Amino acid sequence: MGLLHECARILRRTPIHPQWLLGKRQVPQGLTSATGVILDIGAADRWIAAHLPKAVNYIALDYPATGNEFYDARPDIFADACTLPIADQCVDGVVCLEVIEHVPDPALALKEIARVLRPGGRAWISMPFLYPLHNEPFDFQRFTEFGLRRDAARASLEVVSLHRSGHAIRAAGLIMCLAIAGGVDAKKGVLKILLLPIALLAIVLTNAVTWLMSQLWPDWKNIATGHFLELRKGAEPSTGDGPAT
Repeated sequence: MGLLHECARILRRTPIHPQWLLGKRQVPQGLTSATGVILDIGAADRWIAAHLPKAVNYIALDYPATGNEFYDARPDIFADACTLPIADQCVDGVVCLEVIEHVPDPALALKEIARVLRPGGRAWISMPFLYPLHNEPFDFQRFTEFGLRRDAARASLEVVSLHRSGHAIRAAGLIMCLAIAGGVDAKKGVLKILLLPIALLAIVLTNAVTWLMSQLWPDWKNIATGHFLELRKGAEPSTGDGPAT
Protein backbone atom coordinates (compact mmCIF):
# COMPACT_ATOMS: atom_id res chain seq x y z
CA MET A 1 0.00 0.00 0.00
CA GLY A 2 1.36 3.45 -0.93
CA LEU A 3 2.24 6.08 1.64
CA LEU A 4 -0.69 8.33 0.72
CA HIS A 5 -3.12 5.39 0.85
CA GLU A 6 -1.87 4.38 4.30
CA CYS A 7 -2.22 7.93 5.63
CA ALA A 8 -5.73 8.15 4.18
CA ARG A 9 -6.74 4.86 5.81
CA ILE A 10 -5.60 5.99 9.25
CA LEU A 11 -7.20 9.44 8.99
CA ARG A 12 -10.34 8.64 7.01
CA ARG A 13 -12.72 10.03 9.67
CA THR A 14 -10.92 13.39 9.83
CA PRO A 15 -10.83 16.45 7.49
CA ILE A 16 -7.34 15.34 6.41
CA HIS A 17 -8.97 12.59 4.35
CA PRO A 18 -9.76 13.60 0.74
CA GLN A 19 -13.18 11.89 0.96
CA TRP A 20 -14.21 13.37 4.31
CA LEU A 21 -16.95 15.44 2.65
CA LEU A 22 -18.71 12.24 1.57
CA GLY A 23 -19.68 11.61 5.18
CA LYS A 24 -20.81 8.23 6.45
CA ARG A 25 -22.19 5.53 4.20
CA GLN A 26 -25.90 6.07 3.76
CA VAL A 27 -28.39 3.32 4.48
CA PRO A 28 -31.42 3.66 2.17
CA GLN A 29 -34.67 4.53 3.89
CA GLY A 30 -36.99 1.55 4.10
CA LEU A 31 -34.28 -1.07 4.45
CA THR A 32 -34.45 -1.10 8.24
CA SER A 33 -38.04 -2.33 8.02
CA ALA A 34 -37.57 -4.67 5.05
CA THR A 35 -39.02 -8.17 5.12
CA GLY A 36 -38.61 -11.42 3.22
CA VAL A 37 -35.67 -12.09 0.92
CA ILE A 38 -33.24 -9.23 0.26
CA LEU A 39 -30.65 -9.56 -2.53
CA ASP A 40 -27.59 -7.30 -2.17
CA ILE A 41 -25.88 -6.81 -5.56
CA GLY A 42 -22.33 -5.58 -5.06
CA ALA A 43 -22.38 -6.61 -1.41
CA ALA A 44 -18.63 -6.17 -0.79
CA ASP A 45 -18.00 -6.97 2.90
CA ARG A 46 -21.75 -7.43 3.56
CA TRP A 47 -21.96 -4.16 5.52
CA ILE A 48 -25.62 -3.62 4.62
CA ALA A 49 -26.62 -6.81 6.48
CA ALA A 50 -26.04 -5.10 9.85
CA HIS A 51 -28.84 -2.64 9.04
CA LEU A 52 -31.49 -5.23 8.15
CA PRO A 53 -34.02 -6.83 10.52
CA LYS A 54 -32.88 -10.20 11.87
CA ALA A 55 -35.80 -12.00 10.22
CA VAL A 56 -34.69 -10.98 6.72
CA ASN A 57 -33.20 -13.67 4.49
CA TYR A 58 -30.10 -11.83 3.23
CA ILE A 59 -28.32 -12.92 0.03
CA ALA A 60 -25.00 -11.25 -0.84
CA LEU A 61 -23.85 -11.18 -4.47
CA ASP A 62 -20.72 -9.65 -5.98
CA TYR A 63 -18.73 -9.66 -9.20
CA PRO A 64 -15.43 -11.59 -9.02
CA ALA A 65 -13.24 -9.14 -10.93
CA THR A 66 -14.08 -6.15 -8.73
CA GLY A 67 -15.32 -7.77 -5.54
CA ASN A 68 -12.14 -9.72 -4.81
CA GLU A 69 -9.67 -7.08 -5.98
CA PHE A 70 -11.17 -3.89 -4.55
CA TYR A 71 -13.67 -4.65 -1.79
CA ASP A 72 -12.68 -7.78 0.12
CA ALA A 73 -15.99 -9.27 -0.99
CA ARG A 74 -17.54 -12.10 1.03
CA PRO A 75 -20.67 -12.90 -1.00
CA ASP A 76 -22.91 -15.92 -1.00
CA ILE A 77 -22.84 -15.79 -4.81
CA PHE A 78 -20.28 -14.52 -7.30
CA ALA A 79 -22.13 -13.43 -10.45
CA ASP A 80 -22.73 -10.71 -13.05
CA ALA A 81 -25.49 -8.17 -12.34
CA CYS A 82 -26.61 -8.48 -15.97
CA THR A 83 -27.18 -12.25 -15.70
CA LEU A 84 -28.38 -12.90 -12.17
CA PRO A 85 -28.49 -16.62 -11.29
CA ILE A 86 -31.78 -16.02 -9.48
CA ALA A 87 -35.23 -17.32 -10.43
CA ASP A 88 -37.99 -14.96 -11.59
CA GLN A 89 -39.99 -13.14 -8.91
CA CYS A 90 -38.34 -14.74 -5.89
CA VAL A 91 -36.93 -11.79 -3.90
CA ASP A 92 -38.76 -9.07 -2.00
CA GLY A 93 -36.08 -6.41 -2.21
CA VAL A 94 -32.85 -5.63 -4.05
CA VAL A 95 -30.01 -3.43 -2.81
CA CYS A 96 -27.62 -2.18 -5.51
CA LEU A 97 -25.44 0.63 -4.16
CA GLU A 98 -22.63 2.22 -6.20
CA VAL A 99 -22.70 -0.65 -8.68
CA ILE A 100 -24.50 0.51 -11.82
CA GLU A 101 -21.56 2.66 -12.94
CA HIS A 102 -19.45 -0.52 -13.12
CA VAL A 103 -21.90 -2.47 -15.31
CA PRO A 104 -21.31 -2.40 -19.09
CA ASP A 105 -25.08 -2.49 -19.76
CA PRO A 106 -26.86 -0.74 -16.86
CA ALA A 107 -30.28 -0.94 -18.55
CA LEU A 108 -29.95 -4.72 -18.67
CA ALA A 109 -28.96 -4.82 -15.00
CA LEU A 110 -32.13 -2.92 -14.07
CA LYS A 111 -34.21 -5.32 -16.15
CA GLU A 112 -32.62 -8.22 -14.27
CA ILE A 113 -33.48 -6.54 -10.98
CA ALA A 114 -37.08 -6.17 -12.18
CA ARG A 115 -37.16 -9.81 -13.25
CA VAL A 116 -36.13 -11.25 -9.88
CA LEU A 117 -38.37 -8.93 -7.83
CA ARG A 118 -41.77 -10.12 -6.73
CA PRO A 119 -44.70 -7.86 -7.69
CA GLY A 120 -44.71 -4.97 -5.24
CA GLY A 121 -41.03 -5.57 -4.41
CA ARG A 122 -38.64 -2.67 -3.86
CA ALA A 123 -35.15 -1.88 -5.10
CA TRP A 124 -32.72 0.60 -3.54
CA ILE A 125 -30.13 1.86 -6.01
CA SER A 126 -27.42 4.50 -5.89
CA MET A 127 -24.95 5.81 -8.45
CA PRO A 128 -22.25 8.49 -8.20
CA PHE A 129 -22.57 11.59 -10.36
CA LEU A 130 -19.55 13.83 -9.69
CA TYR A 131 -16.83 11.37 -8.74
CA PRO A 132 -13.48 10.35 -10.28
CA LEU A 133 -12.81 7.19 -12.22
CA HIS A 134 -12.30 4.25 -9.89
CA ASN A 135 -11.85 0.48 -10.13
CA GLU A 136 -10.49 0.91 -13.64
CA PRO A 137 -11.17 -0.50 -16.17
CA PHE A 138 -14.57 -1.37 -14.65
CA ASP A 139 -15.97 2.16 -14.56
CA PHE A 140 -18.25 2.83 -17.52
CA GLN A 141 -20.71 5.69 -16.90
CA ARG A 142 -22.29 8.40 -14.77
CA PHE A 143 -26.02 9.16 -15.18
CA THR A 144 -28.05 12.25 -14.46
CA GLU A 145 -31.33 11.98 -12.60
CA PHE A 146 -33.08 11.78 -15.95
CA GLY A 147 -30.90 8.96 -17.24
CA LEU A 148 -31.68 6.94 -14.13
CA ARG A 149 -35.40 7.61 -14.50
CA ARG A 150 -35.23 6.59 -18.16
CA ASP A 151 -33.65 3.20 -17.49
CA ALA A 152 -35.97 2.54 -14.54
CA ALA A 153 -38.98 3.19 -16.77
CA ARG A 154 -37.59 0.90 -19.47
CA ALA A 155 -37.37 -1.85 -16.86
CA SER A 156 -40.99 -1.15 -15.83
CA LEU A 157 -39.88 -0.01 -12.37
CA GLU A 158 -41.70 2.88 -10.71
CA VAL A 159 -39.57 5.59 -9.08
CA VAL A 160 -40.86 5.88 -5.51
CA SER A 161 -38.26 8.46 -4.53
CA LEU A 162 -35.07 9.98 -5.93
CA HIS A 163 -32.79 12.31 -4.06
CA ARG A 164 -29.34 13.79 -4.53
CA SER A 165 -26.47 13.10 -2.14
CA GLY A 166 -24.23 15.95 -1.17
CA HIS A 167 -24.69 19.72 -1.16
CA ALA A 168 -23.46 21.28 -4.42
CA ILE A 169 -20.64 23.10 -2.63
CA ARG A 170 -19.54 19.91 -0.86
CA ALA A 171 -19.61 18.02 -4.16
CA ALA A 172 -17.28 20.60 -5.70
CA GLY A 173 -14.99 20.53 -2.66
CA LEU A 174 -14.84 16.73 -2.75
CA ILE A 175 -13.66 16.78 -6.36
CA MET A 176 -10.99 19.36 -5.47
CA CYS A 177 -9.69 17.24 -2.59
CA LEU A 178 -9.62 14.08 -4.70
CA ALA A 179 -7.81 15.94 -7.50
CA ILE A 180 -5.14 17.08 -5.02
CA ALA A 181 -4.72 13.59 -3.56
CA GLY A 182 -4.77 11.91 -6.95
CA GLY A 183 -2.08 14.19 -8.33
CA VAL A 184 0.26 13.35 -5.46
CA ASP A 185 -0.55 9.65 -5.61
CA ALA A 186 0.40 9.59 -9.32
CA LYS A 187 3.96 10.73 -8.50
CA LYS A 188 6.82 8.58 -7.27
CA GLY A 189 9.93 8.89 -5.16
CA VAL A 190 11.19 12.10 -3.59
CA LEU A 191 8.68 14.34 -5.38
CA LYS A 192 5.79 12.41 -3.83
CA ILE A 193 7.27 12.79 -0.35
CA LEU A 194 7.79 16.53 -0.88
CA LEU A 195 4.26 17.07 -2.16
CA LEU A 196 2.52 15.05 0.56
CA PRO A 197 2.57 17.66 3.39
CA ILE A 198 1.44 20.38 0.95
CA ALA A 199 -1.39 18.12 -0.23
CA LEU A 200 -2.51 17.37 3.33
CA LEU A 201 -2.62 21.07 4.19
CA ALA A 202 -4.53 21.88 0.99
CA ILE A 203 -7.03 19.09 1.65
CA VAL A 204 -7.67 20.22 5.23
CA LEU A 205 -8.21 23.82 4.11
CA THR A 206 -10.47 22.78 1.24
CA ASN A 207 -12.53 20.52 3.48
CA ALA A 208 -12.91 23.18 6.17
CA VAL A 209 -13.81 26.04 3.81
CA THR A 210 -16.15 23.84 1.77
CA TRP A 211 -17.98 22.51 4.83
CA LEU A 212 -18.45 26.04 6.19
CA MET A 213 -19.70 27.37 2.85
CA SER A 214 -22.16 24.48 2.54
CA GLN A 215 -23.70 25.56 5.86
CA LEU A 216 -24.14 29.15 4.70
CA TRP A 217 -24.58 29.01 0.91
CA PRO A 218 -27.79 27.95 -0.90
CA ASP A 219 -27.71 24.50 -2.49
CA TRP A 220 -27.95 24.03 -6.26
CA LYS A 221 -29.73 20.94 -7.52
CA ASN A 222 -27.70 20.70 -10.74
CA ILE A 223 -24.57 19.49 -8.93
CA ALA A 224 -24.48 16.43 -6.68
CA THR A 225 -22.11 13.74 -5.53
CA GLY A 226 -24.61 11.06 -6.51
CA HIS A 227 -28.22 9.91 -6.62
CA PHE A 228 -30.25 7.50 -4.49
CA LEU A 229 -33.40 5.87 -5.85
CA GLU A 230 -36.10 3.70 -4.38
CA LEU A 231 -37.90 1.74 -7.09
CA ARG A 232 -40.99 -0.42 -6.99
CA LYS A 233 -42.12 -3.24 -9.23
CA GLY A 234 -45.82 -2.97 -10.02
CA ALA A 235 -48.34 -5.73 -9.57
CA GLU A 236 -48.54 -8.24 -12.38
CA PRO A 237 -51.47 -7.60 -14.71
CA SER A 238 -54.29 -10.10 -14.57
CA THR A 239 -54.12 -12.73 -17.30
CA GLY A 240 -57.63 -14.11 -16.80
CA ASP A 241 -60.50 -13.36 -19.15
CA GLY A 242 -62.90 -12.68 -16.30
CA PRO A 243 -66.30 -14.23 -15.76
CA ALA A 244 -68.53 -14.90 -18.76
CA THR A 245 -71.51 -12.64 -19.24
